[in-house]
Amino acid sequence: MQNGFILSRQKGSHRIYVKDKIRQVLPFHSGGILHPKIVKEIMENTLK
Repeated sequence: MQNGFILSRQKGSHRIYVKDKIRQVLPFHSGGILHPKIVKEIMENTLK
């Protein structure tokens, strides 16, 4: 991820990115497509 988010850790197929006090959990499946609601949530959090 860009915009200053750093991969903090990974638990199973979920990657946890942090920036200041914002934590973003992303499901990670190679070849998988993210659900539109997840993409919307990511965009809202990264634009804060």
